[in-house]
Formats: sequence, C-alpha cells, structure tokens
Amino acid sequence: MPEGLVTALLSKNSFSGKIPEQFGALGQLQHLDISFNDLSGTPPSALFSLPNISYLNLASNRLSGSLPNEFSCGGKLGFVDLSSNKLIGGLPSCLNSTSDKRIVKFDGNCLSIDSQHQHQGSYCKEAIMRGKQSRGRDIAVIVALITGAVLLVVILAFGALFLCRKYRSRRTHEQHILPKIVQDNAPTGVSSELLANARFISQAAKLGTQGAQVCRLFSYEELKEVTNEFDSSMFLGEGSMGKLYRGRLENGTYVAVRSLSLVKKFSIQNLKVWLDLLPKLRHPHLVGLLGHCIDGSGKDDSSGSKVFLIYEYVPNGSYHNPSVRPLKEYMALCVGGGQPLIQLHIYIHAENCPEKVLKWSDRLRILIGVAKAVHFLHTGVIPGCFNNGLKTNNILLDEHQVAKLSDYGMSIISGEIEKSEAKGEGPKSCHRTNSEDDVYNFGFILLESLVGPIVTGKGETFLLNEMASFGSQDGRRRIVDPIVLTTCSQESLSIVIAITSKCISPEPLSRPSFEDVLWNLQYAAQVQATADADQKSDSASL
Repeated sequence: MPEGLVTALLSKNSFSGKIPEQFGALGQLQHLDISFNDLSGTPPSALFSLPNISYLNLASNRLSGSLPNEFSCGGKLGFVDLSSNKLIGGLPSCLNSTSDKRIVKFDGNCLSIDSQHQHQGSYCKEAIMRGKQSRGRDIAVIVALITGAVLLVVILAFGALFLCRKYRSRRTHEQHILPKIVQDNAPTGVSSELLANARFISQAAKLGTQGAQVCRLFSYEELKEVTNEFDSSMFLGEGSMGKLYRGRLENGTYVAVRSLSLVKKFSIQNLKVWLDLLPKLRHPHLVGLLGHCIDGSGKDDSSGSKVFLIYEYVPNGSYHNPSVRPLKEYMALCVGGGQPLIQLHIYIHAENCPEKVLKWSDRLRILIGVAKAVHFLHTGVIPGCFNNGLKTNNILLDEHQVAKLSDYGMSIISGEIEKSEAKGEGPKSCHRTNSEDDVYNFGFILLESLVGPIVTGKGETFLLNEMASFGSQDGRRRIVDPIVLTTCSQESLSIVIAITSKCISPEPLSRPSFEDVLWNLQYAAQVQATADADQKSDSASL
C-alpha cells in the first residue's frame, strides 16, 4: 500500500484474517477505521505508536490475545476504540491513562479491568473456538460447492462449445464487413485500422443494454417534420458546435436536434462509423445520442453536407440563470435543449433565484456525477474518448437534479481533427491515450464551483495567480464563494482545493488521473455528510 497514505476508511466490509503488518510502516497515516469486519489475532503494537496517527478504530472484530504492557502510543493519538472484541489481560499503560487528551473505548472484551462492562474470560475463549469450528464448516461447504460446479461445467461443456463456435462465426463475419465500410485511402483524421478494430469492453456493454434507447438513422424529411420544417419557433440558438432545435417524435418523445456543417475533408464512410459508435456510450451521467442524419443536399451550407445529431431531451436544463442572458442563447450552449440551460457558475450563485442556489453538498454531488461520466469515457470504452472540451456550459441537470455531461466526443467529428493535422500532430492525435486535457479543464470546473461567477469572470490568468490565496483562511474568505463558505466544512473544502490545485498544474505529468479526482470528490462528500449530520444532531439537542 502507498507509503503516503493518510486516511483509510475500511469499516463495514468482510475483511478477515490478521491486521496486515504493513499498516505499522505507514508513517503518514492519520486516520484508520477497520471496525465492523471479521479481523482476528492480536493488533500490531506498531499501529498505536505511528508518529501521525490520531484516530484508530478497531471495534467490532474478533481480535484476541492480550496487548503488551510495554508498548508506547504516538503523541498525536487522541481516539482509540477496541470495544466488542475478544481481548484479554490488561490495557497498556498509555491506553489506561485517565488523561483527557486521549479517548479509549474498550467495552465488550474480557479485559481484567472495569469488570462491569467486560465478559468473563471463558466467553472469549469459547467464542474463538466457535469461530474456528465455523470456519471449518465454511471450508467444507466451499469444497462441496466447487466440486458441484466442476461437475456442472463438465455437463454443460458440449453446449457451451457449440455456442462459442456460433458466436465466433458471427464475430468473424462482422470483422470482415466493418473494414469494407472504412476506406483506407479516405482523407480523414482518423486511422481506418483504429475504427475497424474498435470494440467496447464489458462495462460499456452492460451500461448500453440497460434502459438504453435504440440508436436509429433519421431521414432529413423526418427531421423537418419533427422540428416543424425547422421553424424559428423551434430554434433554440447557435453555439460553437452548430444550430440547435427542439423537436418531438411521433411517439411523443422530446428530443434536441443539433445541426453541424460537415467539413468536406471528412470521409462520409468514417463519419458513419463514428456516428454508429458514439450512441453506444451509455452512462447515467451522459446525455444520450439517440440517432443521426447525414443530408448531402447542402441546403443550409452549399459548401458541404449537413450532419444532424439527435439527443435525448434534458428537461431541467443546466446551471445558467435565464435572467442573465436571453433564453435562446443558453439553449445554444448545450446539447440538451428544453428548459432554460443555466450556466454552472451562475446557477451556483443565482442571486435572483435563491431557491436555485446550490449548497456545497449539492455541488459535490453534481461534480461527482460529471467525474464519473468522464472516467467512463476514458476507461469504459476502447478506444478511450479523450479531449471532451469540458466546461460548465456542458453540464446539464435532469428533473431529478442528476448531472449529465453533453458535447462529449465532439472533437472526433468537429474541426479539431483538421487543427491537429495542421499542427503536424498526425492523424491519431485525437486518440492519444492521455487524459491531461480533460483533467485540466475539469480543474477549472472545480475552481469555478469554488469561487463563483464574479471571480471566474476575471479570467484564467487571474485565477491561476490567486490559487495561493486558498492556503490561508483570510485568502479563502476573500476568494471563495460565500455560499460555499457558509455551507461547507473546512476539511471537505480543503480536500477539493487540494485536488483542484493538482488538476490545473502547468505540468501535465503532475496532474492526477480521473480516478484520483473522483476518489477525492467522493471522500470530500463523505466528510461533508458527516459534518452536516453532526451539525443537525447538535441543533436538535439544543
């Protein structure tokens, strides 16, 4: 385990066996909670003497034996919980002190002190024996199950072999068909070999089959009917990615229709392959692509074909306050369409709509949802989908206030490919296997969530120079959004500030992975939930 580990919260799992000795070598460890497991043996004395340990919870396990009287406790150790175990003998002198600086809980053992709250010695010995017998029975059951499973596999072997051959034959047929669609000599920024070998791993397949709408190919005539001949009343606006219209299908389903001008240099064949792959990116925090249409008539753009992307309708919009800009302008900023799409930092600081102001815990929940979506794009599909142009405008909220990321993967079919070719980066640059750009952009989403719109409006350079202000309480009061300061715990805020600073590091190799970003946000949310519960409990007791 990493030597720099600071906090390990491992309670309420099913860990068994002895406590690993490696915990005793973690010099930076401050909080260790392994309560409510099935751990046995005598706790390592090195745990108690770690230089930085302040919180140690070993309660509700099957720890046994006696603690040596001569071991010492770390100077920062302030809380120890050994209750509900099978320990015998006495407590070491450093745990048996009556000092107010250290809280020690040891009820429910067989210790020789405080007999009112301890079991008899025979109780602990019998419990240990019963545990050994139970483990013996469990092993016998496991052996029986394994034997039965082996027999079952043998019986089903011929049937499985038949199914595997049938599946392999079908897959071989598909592999022969797909390369024919992709022309090797097509003038495109995407490798035909990469497209032909694209395969989605099991996580994507599972998410794609659960409640996902079937991707379909729309005709231009259908889209004209859906949008009432692209009437101005259905026009929502125009952003950097093209025009956006609202529409309604024959079955009553509302959709958002985005119109893109197709660059002539882009191969129609390769484009169709990508448009077939993108709808398979199904995740609870992604706006789903329902289908597409490629119209070669060039009615809106005589210089090339027209591509229409049909997305799911996100009814609650995103973070922008409709009172700040015209409604249609916000509609153009995001994929979802529907209700006013409210930009993140203004939604967070909506002075004219106090009921829409998001507390710190709400912001964490939304940020975690977006981080899960990006982590899925990076690791849940092959090839990974990077360079997603992350920004607050692309974060939408559905009717349940669940965050959904839009405009992901647009670099694949936008002019970004041509830009990379112009820079001499080669045709595969849009698929490079790093995620530093997304991490950097997400860092500014985190920063915007911390400071609010007034400070964000001063520009990226100003924000980077002000990062040092987060290190002091006076600096935080000056730059952090007041809503955040009044609804957050300092520990939760510090965790997010630390990971934000790493995300916007000028050195790409110094930036964390999205898995690390997601873990830190979830930990910050857990710390905040604990603080909120404590505050609520204190208020109720008054």
